[in-house]
Amino acid sequence: MNCYRTLKLTVTKYGAFLGLVFIQTSYAGMILISKDALNDGMNPLVFVAYRQAIASFILAPFAFAFERKQCASLTFPIFCKIFLLALCGPTASLDFYFTGLRFSSATVASAIFNTTPIITFIISIFLRMEPVGWSSIYGGLKISGVVIAVGGAMVISFYQGPLLTHPNWHGHKERSTRTFSNNKLTSSTMNLIEGPILIILAAIAWSLWLIMQSKVLKVYPAQLRLSTLQCILSSAQSTVAAAAFARNLNSWRMGWNIQLASLAYSGVLVTGVTYWLQIWCIEKKGPFYVAMFTPLQLVITAAFSVIVWSEPFYFGSLLGGILIVGGLYCVLWGKRREGKQLMLKSEPPEVKAHDVERRC
Repeated sequence: MNCYRTLKLTVTKYGAFLGLVFIQTSYAGMILISKDALNDGMNPLVFVAYRQAIASFILAPFAFAFERKQCASLTFPIFCKIFLLALCGPTASLDFYFTGLRFSSATVASAIFNTTPIITFIISIFLRMEPVGWSSIYGGLKISGVVIAVGGAMVISFYQGPLLTHPNWHGHKERSTRTFSNNKLTSSTMNLIEGPILIILAAIAWSLWLIMQSKVLKVYPAQLRLSTLQCILSSAQSTVAAAAFARNLNSWRMGWNIQLASLAYSGVLVTGVTYWLQIWCIEKKGPFYVAMFTPLQLVITAAFSVIVWSEPFYFGSLLGGILIVGGLYCVLWGKRREGKQLMLKSEPPEVKAHDVERRC
């Protein structure tokens, strides 16, 4: 009984913290295991098609069980919006991301995709959905964070720098010289540039998806059903794209190996468990607290890649990662402080006076 009480107290006090650590560890694991499957010769477009199909089967029973009575009519205009939403987010973003992951390291992919909040902020400014606040200190902090993070992404994309790990590290030579029959790029320089560019495109597509989804949720508020519909539509779209570019039937065959394990991991753990856990953490602590844990994924990915997989780790990746994380925290902190100021300005005078008396 005492053990149960201790466990309940721990979950209540540290549940969100432990949950977010688990979420970011799961995301890092998805990147690492997916990278290994792609290195094993799996076609990235086929990987996305199978992954979305598994996610659809996982989410559909939950959507039927929990939201079958919720009033959210699916009209043809709304269906078209959801179709475009799925095309922009789960389909285009994942296709770009996993194709780029195939041509770059897991650390680089994780670092560049961490710019998604920054890109979302930039797009929101152009769409006039986010105030900049040029005259305020926190507005300047947000702009500085954007510049720093974008600079970090450019450093990772175009600057390699000296090798920080020992060149004779166990397994390094074997992994760095592995080639694949379906890899059309023959130049390491082309891989160095094309991989990060594809991941940047994936981050842009995902940022657009985040903005568009907030609009669609207003007309179709059933969140779980919306996610399930997007997975089903994305599965069909990804299958068409994979069939168009991966015409070799051998690319679609799965064996009991790392490829099947990566699909099961991504579809079941990441889409199923992590999805619900992240919603719970947002409800408990808010989106800012959740966003603060995003760089943990980069740290876990980099450490695991270097120590366990013996991937080469360059100074450019270290410098760019530091800049991206620093810029992300500048933007998040500036937005949080700016939001608090707006809340104080919108409060009635008697509430402000009460707060001053309480502080005194």
